[in-house]
Amino acid sequence: MKLAVFGASGFTGGLVTGEARRRGLSPVLVGRNGDRLRKAAVAAGVADAEVRVATLDDPAALPAAFADCDAVVSAVGPFTLWGEPVLRAALAAGCHYVDTAGEQGWIKHVLDTAGPAAERAGVSVVPAMADDGGPGDLIAHLTAGRLTDVADLLVADARPPGAASRGTARSMVAATDAVPLEYADGAWRPAAAGERRIGVPGEAEEVVLTPFPLPGVVTVPRHVRARRVRAGIRAEVARLFTALTPDAVDSVPEVLDARARSGSRWLMLVEATDGGGRRARGWAGGADPYGLTAVIAVEAACRLAAGGAPAGALAPAQAFDAASFLDALAPHGVTWRVA
Repeated sequence: MKLAVFGASGFTGGLVTGEARRRGLSPVLVGRNGDRLRKAAVAAGVADAEVRVATLDDPAALPAAFADCDAVVSAVGPFTLWGEPVLRAALAAGCHYVDTAGEQGWIKHVLDTAGPAAERAGVSVVPAMADDGGPGDLIAHLTAGRLTDVADLLVADARPPGAASRGTARSMVAATDAVPLEYADGAWRPAAAGERRIGVPGEAEEVVLTPFPLPGVVTVPRHVRARRVRAGIRAEVARLFTALTPDAVDSVPEVLDARARSGSRWLMLVEATDGGGRRARGWAGGADPYGLTAVIAVEAACRLAAGGAPAGALAPAQAFDAASFLDALAPHGVTWRVA
């Protein structure tokens, strides 16, 4: 299987490239700078990988770079600024498309607009296949399935503060500039202000959540019938993101070393309630969110290339069997549970 990685010279793109080779795939590194791509190939342990130079502003070169590939993984964040040309080029080339976006506005845009072109091309478009959007959407689907009627569903990124790359910092600046959404009575609207407390597995004290534009708000309502879907993150993490300035972002390391990665934890927690107050809870978590993002993105691309997902723009749980996908992450230290 030939997998194009756009943004392969970046931190996440380099991890995706390395994971593709670990899986026995043929990664094709695509970007604007050939020298940087060749260095990235060496750093990812794939010095012999094919490199193709194509810029975002060249509408002919980018589809040509994807033309003989089975799927494209885009790691070109902030996606709100740079994601559109990669998506359109993948569709023009007839390739399945996966991205590692966590930006709520971009993900909603993809799901709202890319479906007709994807259906015509006979391919699947699945954004948000990172450590938050992918597991969060999948565990939400399984949790909601425990109830016959979902009145309220909360998706929480309950991870504690940890190391972040410069790319994440840039994307989070873009996210915090946006108004977080919630889904209520069949439509998306600005999220209601206010904090809430929630119990988190493994922690004695309840955690304070604040509304935040997580992917699940725009993905989950596409496969779960719920009267309300909302999202939040730990208040202390939200404060860190909102305090970021352009100067502060530039000082964040571009690449995290293995120690910093392995020391970081992630946890996606879902709580669903029906009209009678009955509750279901689910969670998925593990270590090394950046390494896991690469695993998730490549796993998604492999499953799309193998067939079975419908053509169109899809939330993760529309494209993949939720339990099977989460089980596939177990060798990488991921645990999940629905109760």
